[in-house]
Amino acid sequence: MCASYGLDPRFTDVELLAEADADILEGLRSWAQTNDGETLRPTGRNLRNLNPLIVPADDGPAALETAWWGFLVGGQPSKFPSINTRSERLQEQPGKMRGRAIVPTTGWFEMRKPERVWHEFRVDEGALFGMAAVTQRGRTPDGEWVTCYSIVMAPAPDHLVEIHDRMPVLIPPAMSADWLTGAPSRELIDEALIASADVAGRVSAAPRADER
Repeated sequence: MCASYGLDPRFTDVELLAEADADILEGLRSWAQTNDGETLRPTGRNLRNLNPLIVPADDGPAALETAWWGFLVGGQPSKFPSINTRSERLQEQPGKMRGRAIVPTTGWFEMRKPERVWHEFRVDEGALFGMAAVTQRGRTPDGEWVTCYSIVMAPAPDHLVEIHDRMPVLIPPAMSADWLTGAPSRELIDEALIASADVAGRVSAAPRADER
């Protein structure tokens, strides 16, 4: 399960979009600076944080908006687990991929058991990269309609599995447009898993120096 991740404003190499939009990158850096390095966590009954999300745009390939992490049902956070979605489920039910997005991050966090030591997973050193997400609209307890997202998870590769057995599906720049706008199908999630496996080879993990 991916239940927290980071967005460091000092990100260097960009592994996010095929055509990195300057406005999107500046918006992400500005948001991250305002967030002051805080860990991004699911939105819920007590946390009302909205996190930056890359979504399809009506007038271009992509746009930046803030979104609710986890699904809302009937104006309340869902009673079923919804911050993550298994890639296997999307392979069996590709219709659940009607709405898709890319979650920008510089690293996600998992606890290694039984030591209970938190680890940060990164692509290269300080790169900004994207995690696959599925989306749907939801109404907040205050009555506002927002985009809700769930991070797509897949089995971890051999060099990471001893720390955690699952990892986010990573969307490289060459596949960003297809993931955001392609027709929902078994073929699309299969292609995303193949592309993610290529990026996963560059992922490294290290114990977190701090926990904020």
